[in-house]
Amino acid sequence: MLKNAGVAHARDPAAVDERAIRDELLKSGAAAETAALALARAKAAETAKRHPGALVIGADQILECGGRWFEKPKDADDAKRTLQALQGRTHRLVSAVSVHRDAVRPWEHVETATLTMRKLADAEIARYLAEAGPEALESVGVYRLEGIGARLFTRVEGDFFTILGLPLLPLLAFLGEAGSLDG
Repeated sequence: MLKNAGVAHARDPAAVDERAIRDELLKSGAAAETAALALARAKAAETAKRHPGALVIGADQILECGGRWFEKPKDADDAKRTLQALQGRTHRLVSAVSVHRDAVRPWEHVETATLTMRKLADAEIARYLAEAGPEALESVGVYRLEGIGARLFTRVEGDFFTILGLPLLPLLAFLGEAGSLDG
């Protein structure tokens, strides 16, 4: 998304134990918003150590439905179970972004989108997964709204970029104010 928006950046994945952080927050009863922001902060803080003086962006997204937090499916059977759990229901995608410069956190933002998936028969789920291919396993909800996943929904409320995993417009506003969008 940053590349498409013309933002010069380098990609450097954080070495954090996301599962441990998520599990601890879930066990403590934290809200999905709190967890997404904690994960985004952890990623940015860890990566900022390797890039002194640079603005470092960390982001994370949590899909919450009926109090359950979903993770990316491990395989096609797991993807099928996710779609069966989401079909006919409304879920939330909570996306968080945290910006760090060294040990300072000058900006962060959390945004939520709400999506309602239509009812799906098992045969329809199987056809969708076959057509979507392995790419479906790369999304926590097993769909790409920007592609064939759009046909799974009856209602989508919220910012499109937030659904894709990053509250891009607020981030671009911050980067512009910070002078990081200048050529």
